[in-house]
Amino acid sequence: MLDMLKGEDLRQVRPPLTMRGFQMRRILPYVVLGYILEKITKATYQENLQRRITSKIGLANTYVGGKTDPGKNESYSYHFSTQWEQGPETDLSIPAGAGAIVSTPTDLVKFIEALFALKLISDGSLTQMKTLTDGYGMGMFPTPFYDKMAYGHNGGIDGFVSILEYFPEDSLAIAYCTNGHVYPYNNILIGVSSIYFNKPYAVPTFRTIALKSEDLDKYLGVYASTLIPLKITITKDGTTLISQATDQSAIPLEATDQHTFTFDPAGIVMEFNPDKKELTLKQGGETVVFTKEN
Repeated sequence: MLDMLKGEDLRQVRPPLTMRGFQMRRILPYVVLGYILEKITKATYQENLQRRITSKIGLANTYVGGKTDPGKNESYSYHFSTQWEQGPETDLSIPAGAGAIVSTPTDLVKFIEALFALKLISDGSLTQMKTLTDGYGMGMFPTPFYDKMAYGHNGGIDGFVSILEYFPEDSLAIAYCTNGHVYPYNNILIGVSSIYFNKPYAVPTFRTIALKSEDLDKYLGVYASTLIPLKITITKDGTTLISQATDQSAIPLEATDQHTFTFDPAGIVMEFNPDKKELTLKQGGETVVFTKEN
Protein backbone atom coordinates (compact mmCIF):
# COMPACT_ATOMS: atom_id res chain seq x y z
CA MET A 1 0.00 0.00 0.00
CA LEU A 2 2.87 2.37 0.73
CA ASP A 3 5.27 0.76 -1.74
CA MET A 4 7.98 0.32 0.87
CA LEU A 5 9.86 -2.64 -0.59
CA LYS A 6 13.20 -1.88 1.01
CA GLY A 7 14.60 -5.08 2.49
CA GLU A 8 17.40 -3.44 4.45
CA ASP A 9 17.12 -5.88 7.33
CA LEU A 10 15.44 -9.23 7.82
CA ARG A 11 14.28 -7.96 11.20
CA GLN A 12 12.30 -5.23 9.48
CA VAL A 13 9.04 -6.21 7.84
CA ARG A 14 9.45 -6.39 4.08
CA PRO A 15 6.15 -6.38 2.16
CA PRO A 16 5.66 -9.29 -0.23
CA LEU A 17 6.41 -8.96 -3.90
CA THR A 18 2.95 -8.71 -5.39
CA MET A 19 4.01 -8.72 -9.03
CA ARG A 20 1.48 -5.95 -9.69
CA GLY A 21 1.66 -5.47 -13.43
CA PHE A 22 4.43 -8.09 -13.21
CA GLN A 23 6.69 -5.34 -11.83
CA MET A 24 7.79 -4.80 -15.42
CA ARG A 25 10.65 -2.48 -14.52
CA ARG A 26 12.33 -5.31 -12.62
CA ILE A 27 11.47 -8.35 -14.69
CA LEU A 28 11.59 -7.07 -18.28
CA PRO A 29 15.41 -7.38 -18.51
CA TYR A 30 15.13 -11.06 -17.54
CA VAL A 31 12.41 -11.68 -20.13
CA VAL A 32 14.69 -10.19 -22.80
CA LEU A 33 17.72 -12.12 -21.53
CA GLY A 34 15.73 -15.35 -21.79
CA TYR A 35 15.01 -14.66 -25.45
CA ILE A 36 18.64 -13.72 -26.10
CA LEU A 37 19.74 -17.00 -24.50
CA GLU A 38 17.42 -18.98 -26.76
CA LYS A 39 18.62 -17.13 -29.88
CA ILE A 40 22.33 -17.51 -29.12
CA THR A 41 22.15 -21.17 -28.10
CA LYS A 42 19.49 -22.14 -30.65
CA ALA A 43 17.82 -24.05 -27.82
CA THR A 44 14.69 -23.45 -25.76
CA TYR A 45 14.74 -21.95 -22.29
CA GLN A 46 13.77 -25.37 -20.87
CA GLU A 47 16.62 -27.08 -22.75
CA ASN A 48 19.10 -24.54 -21.42
CA LEU A 49 17.76 -24.91 -17.88
CA GLN A 50 18.07 -28.69 -18.09
CA ARG A 51 21.53 -28.74 -19.67
CA ARG A 52 23.13 -25.98 -17.63
CA ILE A 53 21.56 -26.43 -14.21
CA THR A 54 19.10 -29.18 -13.36
CA SER A 55 21.00 -32.13 -14.91
CA LYS A 56 24.28 -30.94 -13.37
CA ILE A 57 23.09 -30.96 -9.78
CA GLY A 58 20.17 -33.40 -9.86
CA LEU A 59 17.12 -31.16 -9.61
CA ALA A 60 14.24 -33.52 -10.33
CA ASN A 61 11.40 -31.05 -9.76
CA THR A 62 12.63 -27.88 -11.45
CA TYR A 63 11.51 -27.04 -14.99
CA VAL A 64 9.82 -24.43 -17.15
CA GLY A 65 6.14 -24.61 -16.34
CA GLY A 66 3.03 -24.50 -18.48
CA LYS A 67 -0.64 -24.83 -17.67
CA THR A 68 -1.08 -26.17 -14.13
CA ASP A 69 -1.46 -29.96 -14.04
CA PRO A 70 -2.46 -31.35 -10.60
CA GLY A 71 -1.72 -34.82 -11.98
CA LYS A 72 1.96 -33.86 -11.90
CA ASN A 73 1.70 -32.71 -8.28
CA GLU A 74 1.43 -29.10 -9.44
CA SER A 75 -0.81 -26.79 -7.45
CA TYR A 76 -3.15 -23.94 -8.27
CA SER A 77 -2.75 -20.71 -6.34
CA TYR A 78 -5.34 -19.37 -3.92
CA HIS A 79 -6.32 -16.05 -2.37
CA PHE A 80 -8.05 -15.56 0.96
CA SER A 81 -10.64 -12.86 1.54
CA THR A 82 -13.45 -14.12 3.70
CA GLN A 83 -12.75 -17.62 2.38
CA TRP A 84 -10.21 -19.38 0.15
CA GLU A 85 -10.73 -18.83 -3.55
CA GLN A 86 -8.69 -20.18 -6.47
CA GLY A 87 -6.74 -17.38 -8.10
CA PRO A 88 -6.28 -16.55 -11.77
CA GLU A 89 -3.62 -18.46 -13.67
CA THR A 90 -1.04 -16.49 -15.63
CA ASP A 91 0.17 -17.97 -18.91
CA LEU A 92 3.84 -18.55 -18.10
CA SER A 93 4.88 -17.49 -21.59
CA ILE A 94 4.30 -13.92 -20.33
CA PRO A 95 6.92 -13.82 -17.52
CA ALA A 96 9.06 -16.31 -19.50
CA GLY A 97 12.71 -15.98 -18.39
CA ALA A 98 11.67 -13.80 -15.46
CA GLY A 99 9.30 -16.18 -13.70
CA ALA A 100 8.27 -19.30 -15.63
CA ILE A 101 10.33 -21.82 -13.65
CA VAL A 102 8.49 -24.28 -11.40
CA SER A 103 10.39 -25.70 -8.44
CA THR A 104 10.16 -26.94 -4.83
CA PRO A 105 11.82 -25.81 -1.58
CA THR A 106 14.07 -28.89 -1.65
CA ASP A 107 15.31 -28.15 -5.16
CA LEU A 108 15.78 -24.47 -4.31
CA VAL A 109 18.03 -25.41 -1.39
CA LYS A 110 20.05 -27.76 -3.64
CA PHE A 111 20.37 -24.99 -6.22
CA ILE A 112 21.70 -22.26 -3.96
CA GLU A 113 24.05 -24.66 -2.18
CA ALA A 114 25.46 -25.69 -5.57
CA LEU A 115 25.67 -22.04 -6.65
CA PHE A 116 27.79 -21.06 -3.64
CA ALA A 117 29.84 -24.27 -3.93
CA LEU A 118 30.82 -23.07 -7.45
CA LYS A 119 29.30 -26.12 -9.13
CA LEU A 120 27.40 -23.92 -11.59
CA ILE A 121 29.47 -20.75 -12.01
CA SER A 122 32.96 -19.45 -11.30
CA ASP A 123 34.03 -17.65 -8.17
CA GLY A 124 34.32 -14.44 -10.19
CA SER A 125 30.75 -14.75 -11.43
CA LEU A 126 29.46 -15.41 -7.92
CA THR A 127 31.25 -12.27 -6.73
CA GLN A 128 29.56 -10.31 -9.51
CA MET A 129 26.17 -11.66 -8.44
CA LYS A 130 26.74 -10.43 -4.88
CA THR A 131 28.07 -7.02 -5.93
CA LEU A 132 25.42 -4.32 -5.46
CA THR A 133 24.60 -1.46 -7.80
CA ASP A 134 21.89 0.93 -6.60
CA GLY A 135 20.89 -1.65 -4.01
CA TYR A 136 20.61 -4.54 -6.47
CA GLY A 137 22.89 -7.44 -7.32
CA MET A 138 22.84 -9.65 -10.41
CA GLY A 139 19.98 -11.92 -9.45
CA MET A 140 20.55 -11.64 -5.70
CA PHE A 141 20.18 -9.11 -2.91
CA PRO A 142 21.71 -9.18 0.59
CA THR A 143 19.61 -9.59 3.71
CA PRO A 144 21.29 -8.63 7.02
CA PHE A 145 20.27 -10.54 10.12
CA TYR A 146 21.97 -9.22 13.28
CA ASP A 147 25.70 -9.67 12.54
CA LYS A 148 25.10 -12.13 9.70
CA MET A 149 24.45 -11.70 5.99
CA ALA A 150 22.26 -13.82 3.74
CA TYR A 151 21.97 -13.69 -0.04
CA GLY A 152 18.98 -14.69 -2.10
CA HIS A 153 15.85 -13.53 -3.84
CA ASN A 154 12.09 -13.57 -3.55
CA GLY A 155 9.32 -13.70 -6.09
CA GLY A 156 5.62 -14.00 -6.64
CA ILE A 157 3.02 -14.44 -9.31
CA ASP A 158 -0.73 -14.91 -8.98
CA GLY A 159 -1.15 -16.32 -5.44
CA PHE A 160 2.29 -17.94 -5.37
CA VAL A 161 5.11 -16.52 -3.22
CA SER A 162 8.64 -17.85 -2.79
CA ILE A 163 11.81 -16.84 -0.98
CA LEU A 164 15.31 -18.32 -0.99
CA GLU A 165 18.10 -17.17 1.35
CA TYR A 166 21.61 -18.48 1.98
CA PHE A 167 24.00 -17.67 4.84
CA PRO A 168 27.44 -18.54 3.37
CA GLU A 169 29.35 -18.37 6.65
CA ASP A 170 26.97 -20.88 8.23
CA SER A 171 26.22 -22.99 5.13
CA LEU A 172 22.55 -22.44 5.91
CA ALA A 173 19.91 -22.35 3.18
CA ILE A 174 16.28 -21.43 3.80
CA ALA A 175 13.60 -21.88 1.13
CA TYR A 176 9.91 -21.17 1.48
CA CYS A 177 7.14 -21.55 -1.12
CA THR A 178 3.40 -21.12 -0.77
CA ASN A 179 0.42 -21.26 -3.10
CA GLY A 180 -1.81 -19.35 -0.66
CA HIS A 181 -0.10 -16.31 0.83
CA VAL A 182 -1.75 -14.96 3.99
CA TYR A 183 1.15 -14.43 6.43
CA PRO A 184 4.25 -12.32 5.66
CA TYR A 185 7.08 -14.57 4.53
CA ASN A 186 9.52 -12.12 6.09
CA ASN A 187 8.01 -12.92 9.49
CA ILE A 188 8.47 -16.63 8.79
CA LEU A 189 12.12 -16.07 7.86
CA ILE A 190 12.65 -14.03 11.02
CA GLY A 191 11.19 -16.87 13.08
CA VAL A 192 13.24 -19.62 11.40
CA SER A 193 16.47 -17.59 11.51
CA SER A 194 15.94 -16.52 15.11
CA ILE A 195 15.36 -20.08 16.27
CA TYR A 196 18.34 -21.44 14.31
CA PHE A 197 20.75 -18.73 15.50
CA ASN A 198 19.34 -18.74 19.04
CA LYS A 199 18.05 -15.18 18.94
CA PRO A 200 15.07 -13.90 20.96
CA TYR A 201 11.79 -14.87 19.34
CA ALA A 202 8.18 -15.02 20.47
CA VAL A 203 5.86 -17.40 18.64
CA PRO A 204 2.95 -15.35 17.25
CA THR A 205 -0.41 -15.90 18.90
CA PHE A 206 -2.52 -15.13 15.80
CA ARG A 207 -5.01 -13.58 18.18
CA THR A 208 -8.19 -12.15 16.68
CA ILE A 209 -11.29 -10.65 18.22
CA ALA A 210 -14.89 -11.00 17.09
CA LEU A 211 -16.84 -7.83 16.35
CA LYS A 212 -20.45 -7.16 15.42
CA SER A 213 -21.29 -5.27 12.26
CA GLU A 214 -22.38 -2.19 14.23
CA ASP A 215 -19.03 -2.16 16.07
CA LEU A 216 -17.36 -1.21 12.77
CA ASP A 217 -19.47 1.86 12.04
CA LYS A 218 -17.20 4.24 13.96
CA TYR A 219 -14.32 3.44 11.62
CA LEU A 220 -16.10 3.96 8.29
CA GLY A 221 -15.21 6.90 6.08
CA VAL A 222 -12.52 8.39 3.87
CA TYR A 223 -9.12 9.17 5.41
CA ALA A 224 -6.41 11.42 3.98
CA SER A 225 -2.87 12.47 4.93
CA THR A 226 -0.72 15.49 4.13
CA LEU A 227 2.34 13.20 3.85
CA ILE A 228 1.30 11.01 0.92
CA PRO A 229 -1.27 11.46 -1.88
CA LEU A 230 -3.18 8.27 -1.10
CA LYS A 231 -6.66 8.35 0.37
CA ILE A 232 -7.98 5.33 2.24
CA THR A 233 -11.66 4.46 2.11
CA ILE A 234 -12.92 2.26 4.95
CA THR A 235 -16.14 0.32 4.42
CA LYS A 236 -17.53 -2.91 5.79
CA ASP A 237 -18.90 -6.20 4.51
CA GLY A 238 -20.94 -7.75 7.29
CA THR A 239 -18.55 -8.11 10.21
CA THR A 240 -15.42 -7.53 8.10
CA LEU A 241 -13.76 -4.13 7.81
CA ILE A 242 -12.63 -3.33 4.25
CA SER A 243 -9.83 -0.92 3.27
CA GLN A 244 -9.23 0.47 -0.19
CA ALA A 245 -6.47 2.94 -1.04
CA THR A 246 -6.55 5.16 -4.10
CA ASP A 247 -6.24 3.11 -7.33
CA GLN A 248 -5.67 -0.10 -5.38
CA SER A 249 -7.71 -3.22 -4.72
CA ALA A 250 -9.88 -3.52 -1.64
CA ILE A 251 -8.45 -5.65 1.17
CA PRO A 252 -10.19 -7.27 4.15
CA LEU A 253 -8.89 -6.32 7.59
CA GLU A 254 -8.74 -8.62 10.59
CA ALA A 255 -9.47 -7.28 14.08
CA THR A 256 -6.57 -8.18 16.36
CA ASP A 257 -7.06 -5.75 19.25
CA GLN A 258 -9.21 -2.84 20.31
CA HIS A 259 -9.26 -0.38 17.38
CA THR A 260 -6.48 -2.37 15.67
CA PHE A 261 -6.83 -4.22 12.36
CA THR A 262 -4.28 -6.04 10.22
CA PHE A 263 -3.73 -7.41 6.73
CA ASP A 264 -0.91 -9.92 7.18
CA PRO A 265 -0.09 -10.66 3.50
CA ALA A 266 1.21 -7.10 3.11
CA GLY A 267 2.34 -6.53 6.70
CA ILE A 268 -0.26 -3.80 7.18
CA VAL A 269 -1.42 -2.63 10.62
CA MET A 270 -4.16 -0.01 10.96
CA GLU A 271 -4.84 1.59 14.32
CA PHE A 272 -7.96 3.75 14.61
CA ASN A 273 -8.64 6.56 17.06
CA PRO A 274 -12.37 7.25 16.65
CA ASP A 275 -12.33 10.16 19.13
CA LYS A 276 -9.69 12.02 17.10
CA LYS A 277 -11.05 10.71 13.79
CA GLU A 278 -7.60 9.37 12.93
CA LEU A 279 -6.17 6.27 11.31
CA THR A 280 -2.52 5.32 11.79
CA LEU A 281 -1.14 3.10 9.05
CA LYS A 282 1.98 1.04 9.78
CA GLN A 283 3.81 -0.89 7.07
CA GLY A 284 7.40 -1.70 6.26
CA GLY A 285 8.73 0.12 9.33
CA GLU A 286 6.94 3.33 8.30
CA THR A 287 4.05 5.07 10.10
CA VAL A 288 1.59 7.53 8.51
CA VAL A 289 -1.31 9.23 10.24
CA PHE A 290 -4.51 9.81 8.25
CA THR A 291 -7.41 12.09 9.24
CA LYS A 292 -11.03 11.29 8.55
CA GLU A 293 -12.58 13.59 5.95
CA ASN A 294 -16.21 12.63 6.48
